[in-house]
Amino acid sequence: MLDSSVLRSLVWTDYRLAVLFTVILPLVLMVWAGLVDKNASIYHLFTIYWKIASLLMVTVYLMIGGLRISFLTALMARLLIPIALWFWIDLNEEIDEQPDSPLKLSFNAWRWSVTLYSIIGAAILIPSLGCAFGDSQFGTPQCQTWLEPPLLYKQYLHARYSHGFLGFFGIVGLLLYLASLAWFVFVRLGKQGRQALR
Repeated sequence: MLDSSVLRSLVWTDYRLAVLFTVILPLVLMVWAGLVDKNASIYHLFTIYWKIASLLMVTVYLMIGGLRISFLTALMARLLIPIALWFWIDLNEEIDEQPDSPLKLSFNAWRWSVTLYSIIGAAILIPSLGCAFGDSQFGTPQCQTWLEPPLLYKQYLHARYSHGFLGFFGIVGLLLYLASLAWFVFVRLGKQGRQALR
């Protein structure tokens, strides 16, 4: 188990990197691909990415609500993001066949970086998965450290709303996310396989 000060430093670093790698950079690259270079393949991959990465925002609201399941959704998001970025055969082939360009280089650098970030983040989170099981474990400093950044986010953007109210939106978001994921896995994946139909 990590020292509390080391864990706190890792958690805050993780959230800062999450803002950079999972929000700012993909947003910039998506605008670049969609509006500047008109690159349909990269743009389409970003639309898929945002659908999957929305679980990170759901996780933030679950953590604000103090819900233990947030530790499982955090791990799930870190595993699903790399899968979503590398899963599609047709998009990967189209991107690989494109001539070298600043957008292609930037996209590939980001894709490898966010994949590495997600894997390392999952490894850091795994020792805290016990937080998802049992109130006594959830109340420990190790678990509460993971809630500090979401609570600061709440303080800045949702100060007027209660933790329970925001947690409720996290639950609704999670239910919608799971329904969408189930539909994709059990219906769409069987029909189209690893082809990202437009």
